[in-house]
Amino acid sequence: MGQILDRLQGKQWRRKQIRRITDKVFDHFKNETGRASLNFEDLYIGVLLVYNDINKRLPGPHFDPPSKDLVKAMMQQNDLNLDGEIDREEFAKFIKQLTAETFVVVSQGLILTLVAAPAVAMATKRATEGVPGVGKVVQRLPNSVYASLITLTVLLFQQARQEFD
Repeated sequence: MGQILDRLQGKQWRRKQIRRITDKVFDHFKNETGRASLNFEDLYIGVLLVYNDINKRLPGPHFDPPSKDLVKAMMQQNDLNLDGEIDREEFAKFIKQLTAETFVVVSQGLILTLVAAPAVAMATKRATEGVPGVGKVVQRLPNSVYASLITLTVLLFQQARQEFD
């Protein structure tokens, strides 16, 4: 029951974050143009702004925005009133659909980093305790410190790999 509640709260948090980002971007265009809807060019720029915001706020790899062709195809699917423009609610639905996979990738990366790295750290600590020279240093480190160091190393490695890509 607790897992289900946590999962629901995580989805609600994600929905709020997406909605906050989409409202901010939509309001930017509304204030600039004075219109309450986005044409294709505004929509594509809006998508770029949303991806920029996501890449700034979320840990893990940066995500490339979709192509103009994909945005155009999705615009046609999400233009519910068929006026050739996207209003606020259509934009929120559009971005939610577009970013669904992004959040799955981020979640998997966080699970790997925050769960797997400490487990691997404890296994490597036990394995290195018997190594001459290194073993005594490893034995003196508390488990929590050692696991934190390994997790930090994994995070730094992920960040370096991201910059290399």
